[in-house]
Amino acid sequence: MSDQPSPEPITSALSPETWRIDGPFDPVLAGKLMGKLGHPGFLDLAYGGHGPDWFEAVLPWREDLVGFGQMDVLASGPVISLFDTATAMAIWTRRGRFVPQVTLDLRIDYVRAAVPGRAVVARAECYQVRGDLSFVRALAHDGDIADPLAHATAIFMSTGEGE
Repeated sequence: MSDQPSPEPITSALSPETWRIDGPFDPVLAGKLMGKLGHPGFLDLAYGGHGPDWFEAVLPWREDLVGFGQMDVLASGPVISLFDTATAMAIWTRRGRFVPQVTLDLRIDYVRAAVPGRAVVARAECYQVRGDLSFVRALAHDGDIADPLAHATAIFMSTGEGE
């Protein structure tokens, strides 16, 4: 037996089933789960806010996310994951329910490097849902939304019931 405490279990109130299938999609609850499960959990992504068709996710600064051989420059992989997560959440927020989906296309234009030590915030807006396809645009910044570090566009296809 290890002397390490066992990880805190995710209670049934925070189980994926509570926001995936039953009832309306809850962006706040999903945002709490986002930071506990899978790749977004490894990155410690956090809920930043939401509106009727947008979702904001936050990637906290971590030294281990700096690119190899670069001076405090955040690697692109975590930013890609941040965008993929925020854009998917924006779709479910707009739809008002969880619908299984896959990322068909995610394009990112980097404008500048993130400032070392600052969290990166991605704000994604689902601006169009047409049947099984959802279209999203997003930007990432590290404190000033008027000075973004990257822009993204994405297309998702639902693999379940469409609108």
